[in-house]
Amino acid sequence: MKPTVIITAANGFIGKTLVDFLERDYRIVALVRKPQPSSENIKYLVWDGKTVGDWSYELEGAHAVINLAGKSVNCRYNEQNKAAIYASRLESTSAIGQAIARCANKPKLWINAASATIYAHSEERPNTEANGAIGSGFSVDVCQQWEHCFNSFAQPDVRQVILRTAIVLGKNGGVMVPFKRLARFGLGGKMGNGRQMFSWIHEKDLCRAIAFFIENERTEGVYNLSAPNPVSNEAFMKILRKTLHIPFGIPQPEGMLRLGARLIGTETELIFKSRYVIPERLLQEGFAFEFGTIEQCLAGITD
Repeated sequence: MKPTVIITAANGFIGKTLVDFLERDYRIVALVRKPQPSSENIKYLVWDGKTVGDWSYELEGAHAVINLAGKSVNCRYNEQNKAAIYASRLESTSAIGQAIARCANKPKLWINAASATIYAHSEERPNTEANGAIGSGFSVDVCQQWEHCFNSFAQPDVRQVILRTAIVLGKNGGVMVPFKRLARFGLGGKMGNGRQMFSWIHEKDLCRAIAFFIENERTEGVYNLSAPNPVSNEAFMKILRKTLHIPFGIPQPEGMLRLGARLIGTETELIFKSRYVIPERLLQEGFAFEFGTIEQCLAGITD
């Protein structure tokens, strides 16, 4: 029998991609909010993302648990949305931690989502796991509380990995959908001054990194999930236009972006914050990126 891997938020953009990637080698138990039919290799179970339920028996003797749950931050940061962003991360992490603590035969590995947003805005100094500067503000506080909750369940017989993930680029979801739309409407120029760093990772390399953690028992602790070659926003938009064969892109000044963000119900932090992140630990431990440059990444997800 294949070893069991439990994945939460398994029907989201990243969750679906990860399920498809791992199902060949593992029996997948996918925790979702709405019922859906199971298949030969994937068992779907409903959970509420905040309480220990009948799904928890699947953790007994499991090979790994991967918690990806958390409300999207692509929204206005009003009090209601802020509360939901905190709750969705802390409650799901706590539920997983409580379920693992009750297991007689605990999972070997617990991987929990986190975010590279925990680092401070930086245009010149790269943030690694060893020397990264932690930022301040709402988004950073969410990240810190999220990681604190995860670490509060530390147990000597369960290996734990935190994924400080950069912006995930994929063909059928995430930020590539609006980015491609903007470029095709002629609005693919730099955003603001364009100097803010854009740290990213291809969806396949994210899945390959998670498989790396599952397969390598020496991996533990905090990892930056980002490609080794971040680019500026201006460079990213230029390469995106070139990949899409679009000859020009109108720059978008800060004021226009702030108005646009308000109109579509999101926050400009997602655009203006300079995320300069390097995956030092992955590189040191022998992980080889398949998509190391933004040109390699975009070539396969823009057609």
